[in-house]
Amino acid sequence: MDLSDRQTRIVSLFRQHGEMSVDALAEHFGVATQTIRRDVNTLCDANVLRRYHGGARLLTPGPNQPYEVRRVRNLEGKIRIGLAAADRIPDGATVLLGIGTTPEQVAVALVHRKRLTVITNNLRAALVLAANPEHRVIVPGGELRSPNPEILGDEANRLFRAYRADVGVYSVGGIDDDGALLDYDRQEAASREALREASRYRILVADAYKFTRKPNVRGGQLDEQDLVITDAPLPAPLCDRAQQVPEIQVV
Repeated sequence: MDLSDRQTRIVSLFRQHGEMSVDALAEHFGVATQTIRRDVNTLCDANVLRRYHGGARLLTPGPNQPYEVRRVRNLEGKIRIGLAAADRIPDGATVLLGIGTTPEQVAVALVHRKRLTVITNNLRAALVLAANPEHRVIVPGGELRSPNPEILGDEANRLFRAYRADVGVYSVGGIDDDGALLDYDRQEAASREALREASRYRILVADAYKFTRKPNVRGGQLDEQDLVITDAPLPAPLCDRAQQVPEIQVV
């Protein structure tokens, strides 16, 4: 397929951002929304993009969006998920907490609990929890993965494996239709697996957006979790796989 210059630049924008609205694209290129809509339709017909109401998203794996963008996307849903996860964690528990914006909301919901020991490579979550002096907060050494407020790598994974936590809470880059858990790079997947393996009770927190994103690094399966908390019913292709999960909570 031969793309016009503008269509080529549209694809480049989607590779940066993952998804965009028609209005934002029209403003970016200084053209009418009808013009952009035709370009988007052409790219959807070519299986480059997938339409949704008001915009489209990239079908092929692209980079994750910046942390601050993800932090406010579907914030109400993430807050509900965070509260639901916190309800499963008793005072005095040892908790392993993973990276991402939804685990950050779990930390927010836990801040007023009592005497938690939290081991996390999520620096935003660590700072939230450290506001309560009753909590013991432990973070790994290593290199900050700027601009994301997180530490990944062997040192962080060794720290997780040095504990046997009561509860592990973590998120994921995306969930495929066959239940495969997907991430944007191997370090993210390895971090989640180290955390999961070191936890007695394993909670996957994932807002509905995770069912539309398809990163290309595989690490684990949906049915390896003890509890999955999400803010919307699972899409139809996942229903069979979800039957193997001990508990799914929709908040």
